[in-house]
Amino acid sequence: MTSYTTSSARSEMNELRRLKTLLPPELQSWVMIEASTEVNPPLIRTEELGKDEVEIQIDLAKWENLAIDQRNLMFWHEVARIQNDTIPRDGWEMAALAIGLGGAVGELWVQDGLLLLLALGLCGISGYRLWQKNNGEKNLKEAMEADEKAIIIATRFGYSMKNAYQSLGSAFKTLIEQTPNRSQRKKYEERLQALRRSAAKAKQKQEPPSENQPLKTPPVKSRSSARMKNI
Repeated sequence: MTSYTTSSARSEMNELRRLKTLLPPELQSWVMIEASTEVNPPLIRTEELGKDEVEIQIDLAKWENLAIDQRNLMFWHEVARIQNDTIPRDGWEMAALAIGLGGAVGELWVQDGLLLLLALGLCGISGYRLWQKNNGEKNLKEAMEADEKAIIIATRFGYSMKNAYQSLGSAFKTLIEQTPNRSQRKKYEERLQALRRSAAKAKQKQEPPSENQPLKTPPVKSRSSARMKNI
């Protein structure tokens, strides 16, 4: 049992080191890759730890169910999110909302109109920020944009455009089959559909123009014009 645990830990460390080599050079100094320690965590997610430090957390138990190429593309999706600056930041909104609500209740008691307006303003700003964070349509759009950028990153690491699309698409299919949560499964399905549309567009751009172009018939010269030319 001890040898199995040691072997498993060594395998996990090797995978984290391998993923580190898949970071673009400009990110290697400030992006950390760690195994998630939460109970039932997401497959992979990225968090901002500080001003110049970002951590990619991976559930290695679920991660092992994916093929290497699938892992690579899912990892580059998170890299793309970092480059697109769409990763979640430390949340101050809930604390601000609680302070604002508490202040509003207090000012209603003492009947101070100016402080009441300030408290309500704080509630409005923090509430709007929370709505932005949890806006499903916005989050899905950002995920789709990161998927397309992950394809570009994959080509930088030697993948062909076709293989990159196929690897990410097959990863989505696997996750759709293995994800019990209905809403999360639907997100993967929508991203897969968007990826297929993107792949079709990319294929059209790469296809050479058809060689079976109709031949242009040269204009027929009249006898009179031929005579004028001889003259």
